[in-house]
Amino acid sequence: MTPLLLVGHGTVDPTGVAEFVAFTDRVRRMLAADAIDVDGGFIELSQPTVHEAWDRLAAAGHTRMAAVPMVLAAAGHAKGDIPAALQREVLRHPGAGYVHGRPLGPHPTLLEILDRRIGAVAPQEGTAVLLVGRGATDPDANAEVCKVARLLQEGRGYDFVETAFVSLAWPDVATGLARCRALGARRVVVAPYFLFDGVLPRRVVAQAQAFGAEHPDTRVDCAGYLGDTDALARLVVERYREALHGDIRMNCDTCAYRVLLPGFEEKLGRPQTPHHHPDDPSVGHGHGHAHGHGHAPVAGE
Repeated sequence: MTPLLLVGHGTVDPTGVAEFVAFTDRVRRMLAADAIDVDGGFIELSQPTVHEAWDRLAAAGHTRMAAVPMVLAAAGHAKGDIPAALQREVLRHPGAGYVHGRPLGPHPTLLEILDRRIGAVAPQEGTAVLLVGRGATDPDANAEVCKVARLLQEGRGYDFVETAFVSLAWPDVATGLARCRALGARRVVVAPYFLFDGVLPRRVVAQAQAFGAEHPDTRVDCAGYLGDTDALARLVVERYREALHGDIRMNCDTCAYRVLLPGFEEKLGRPQTPHHHPDDPSVGHGHGHAHGHGHAPVAGE
């Protein structure tokens, strides 16, 4: 059976690392009855690394992996860095290969989890929601977060749902909350659109609380991030099976590397140069930041 390899970005936050490892264990238990091996690792910042996870699966006799990127939107990490990290493992293991799954979002499961997280702190009626994504220099990835916000609003009783980002993209958290307030909201739930804990989800909470303290006429509550759940594990398994048996294609219709988008003209046709990672044994200790973009549905084969 083709093993499942979960690939995360990595975090310096030990709680976020522990949650990723615990989630990998949850998926492993879920697939144990089917005798499917599961492992996981990060491309940078923390251990376990992708290199270590690949080596463990290879030691178990596997030569072909099914990799599922543990990211919510297809920005630079999903488009370039993760495929590059996997390709380096192929070069280290002659005869090896992998199939690459899609990012996790948008998906109805994620909307249901978000709805539960918001519902734990406020009723839908009389509540506006500010969905806060990570933010990226990739307009396609930022647009995906906006799509999730709209899907979260459709068919639910929230007053409205707005979008903000905690880094690299506008509007920031404070601007998003100011927009909600200007639209008449007197109660706003800030919903961090993140899988696990880490520096950025905590920054979202801190910025939301600061805004609330400065504007006592608007109640600002913070929902939990998506987190380690059976529902999320089932979504990962769905992406795994899709990678093995489906027609997986990178979304290129609104990709700045393929389509001329206003303000991103310099990205069109840019050579693919995924950045190096200090934890990768093949690249030493340098760390650049040029991001690349891979489009092949099956890489490394």
